[in-house]
Amino acid sequence: MWLSTIGLLVTFGIGLLWTPLVATAQQPGKVYRIGYLSASSPPPPSASTPALDALWQRLRELGWIEGQNLVIERRWAEGRLERLPALATELVQLKVDLIVAVASQETIAAKKAARTIPIVMINPVDAVKTGLVASLAHPGANVTGLTTMTPDLNAKRLELLQETVPGSARIAVLKCKDLAGQGWEEMQDTARALGVQLQLLEVREPDDYEGAFAAAISERAEAMVVFQCYFNVFNRQLIVDLAAKHRLPVMYGFREWVQAGGLMSYGPSLPDLTRRVASYVDKILKGAKPADLPVEQPMKFDLAINLKTAQALGLTMPPTLLMLADEVIK
Repeated sequence: MWLSTIGLLVTFGIGLLWTPLVATAQQPGKVYRIGYLSASSPPPPSASTPALDALWQRLRELGWIEGQNLVIERRWAEGRLERLPALATELVQLKVDLIVAVASQETIAAKKAARTIPIVMINPVDAVKTGLVASLAHPGANVTGLTTMTPDLNAKRLELLQETVPGSARIAVLKCKDLAGQGWEEMQDTARALGVQLQLLEVREPDDYEGAFAAAISERAEAMVVFQCYFNVFNRQLIVDLAAKHRLPVMYGFREWVQAGGLMSYGPSLPDLTRRVASYVDKILKGAKPADLPVEQPMKFDLAINLKTAQALGLTMPPTLLMLADEVIK
């Protein structure tokens, strides 16, 4: 009798405990909504997009699956910077839990529109100099993520380019007009140390590029460094084609330029950047505050060389660079 009573009590107790557990398990979990803001155009369905693919893949690995516990609101400015503020405001009105901003202009627009919504940057040129964060260690407010080390990288690009074109004493620099944080001042210090004279060429509109290359040739520039900034990115193929037309060796910021026919590039791995951004998204959706997450700088850098382009320019790439290259296009 005593044992039977205990058995009934235990069974009843387990039943009481099990009922809320079952009810909880059957309740659908929260579905988070994040915004993705890009100044670019959406890629064609069949296009290869390693950086974007890496972002979504890493989120899936972390348990965030679109259509299950995650909704992604993608907004594309399609090359028109003036559209970014409205698109950022649209994301805010949708009450997204977080905004992933691709680069500087996207982050600026998102920061102005979203005063409290967390913003995660992928690839702004200099987050501190452009005023996106207070400092890398203590970003403050609602913005965090990654930032490229443009000043240091441009110095390294200049050194690699001079090694590729031995004896080069005059190098042109293609800089976006009226955009801060590109590293022009810091590059001049490196140029002085290397005994190189820099020729500054500022561009904004597509029609500016032909004149810029003509000016470089007129001033007898022996090579060129192209800054990884908004206007240059959107005119990538035009720049690569003009470099081939004028037979000018050019150093770029990312391997995508080399894959498009450019001579060489040195810079962060975009897929690596986006995978690391996914970790920020994961932490913030789980409760972390952007102000408590230091802004990170790139840790992986790629050197890419296009031997076809080198041959067309009559250049012999130094064997040491070919050995160091992460990608060599033959």
